[in-house]
Amino acid sequence: MIKKAELYKTVYRIDQLPPEDKPEVAFAGRSNVGKSSLLNSLMKIKIAKTSSKPGKTRSINYYLVNDNYYFVDLPGYGFASVAKTEREKWNELMNNYFINRMNLKMVYVLIDHRHKPQKNDHMMIQWLKSLNMPFMIVLTKSDKLNQSEKIKKLNEIKNELSVYGEYIYFQTSANKNKGIEELTNSILAFLK
Repeated sequence: MIKKAELYKTVYRIDQLPPEDKPEVAFAGRSNVGKSSLLNSLMKIKIAKTSSKPGKTRSINYYLVNDNYYFVDLPGYGFASVAKTEREKWNELMNNYFINRMNLKMVYVLIDHRHKPQKNDHMMIQWLKSLNMPFMIVLTKSDKLNQSEKIKKLNEIKNELSVYGEYIYFQTSANKNKGIEELTNSILAFLK
């Protein structure tokens, strides 16, 4: 159970990362996928900044949870209006992060449940696989679909991503707090 969460550190450069003294899980996803909203639901506090303007998170944000581990909010990927130099900085930061963090236990890749995975989602999954980094898929904004649409879209997404292997999928809605408890239990199991 998550009882306490606080913003611990905001990182813009790889040399600013906190010591690897606590296990951590990371959340990666396309800009505007609902990452901040999901984190707020998981931590039960409005701590991650949400915005109607995609690409707002331009840093790696560390949240200290229960004083024992970190939830790591990675910069959103794939938003076209961000300057090329800014995107290159993000890519370098994330590349260094994934390669060098020995205490990283799991990456949760967020995909909008309403849409098929986009090119950037495929690139993220391929990249994580090439690094032998464990990951799971979190489908966000599930409340925007009715039950039959949810099943249809889930099957479409699973089918498309099956080329990479079999993965665990979580269907979530930050707005309706659906699937949050199951996801929290999964995360805490990896952090023990």
